[in-house]
Amino acid sequence: MLMVLPQLLTLLGCKPKTMYGNNPEAGRYYQINGIKMYVEEYGSGKPLLMIHGNGGDMSAFAENVPYFAKKYRVILADSRAQGKTVDASDSLSFEQMADDFAVLLDTLKVPKAYVIGWSDGGINALLMAMRHPDKVIKLASTGANIWPDSTALDPQGWKQSEKYYNQNKNRAWKTPKAKNDWKIFMLDWTQPNIKLSQLQQIKCPALIIAGDHDVIVDKHTRLIQSNIPGSQLWIVHNSGHGTLIEHARKFNKKVDEFFEK
Repeated sequence: MLMVLPQLLTLLGCKPKTMYGNNPEAGRYYQINGIKMYVEEYGSGKPLLMIHGNGGDMSAFAENVPYFAKKYRVILADSRAQGKTVDASDSLSFEQMADDFAVLLDTLKVPKAYVIGWSDGGINALLMAMRHPDKVIKLASTGANIWPDSTALDPQGWKQSEKYYNQNKNRAWKTPKAKNDWKIFMLDWTQPNIKLSQLQQIKCPALIIAGDHDVIVDKHTRLIQSNIPGSQLWIVHNSGHGTLIEHARKFNKKVDEFFEK
């Protein structure tokens, strides 16, 4: 999704209310595929991995962790090149990130987990189920797309991103932050590139979610769901891209019920 989450959270008026992402008592770094991945854990019980979206960090789940931590071992991670997880390489892929999360579960000695993914995190949840099917018990993916064009993303927003790309594609970025920001932008500009036949290989139960005025085109969300065998679709009424923030109480209950089935 081409708008990074810090911008989205500001538009929603949803500043994080908790210390998630900045809690020394709960946080640790782990060596994962050549990077130091920042992770916090809350609660106990069945493992639940939460994966944030583009340019964001684990604080995106501030409205969800307190609910799920009552009966799950909630695992929050800052994705590669985002939040406190630094990645000095010059490129990034969703497949690489999905592999990171699989290694993280191994490192934590978690054989498999429930997964909630938002936006880019929703893409990662789908790819985990494809690439590491033994690691995912059930997944809930909200606001995901499987290719990066205007048939999947809001055409107006996509055109704005196209303009930004054309204005900056030959620019020499000088600072580490500027280079990283461009890398994060390019991730969503050129990816993901998931085939419908790949979705059809997903075996775990899946709940595919989007807002009824999401930045993901409605037909695209429905196409994703219809190509995952046995999956369920939930279009959240009166919601934009931030389903898990805008309708946190309903989101938490619905996803929990899905996991419990």
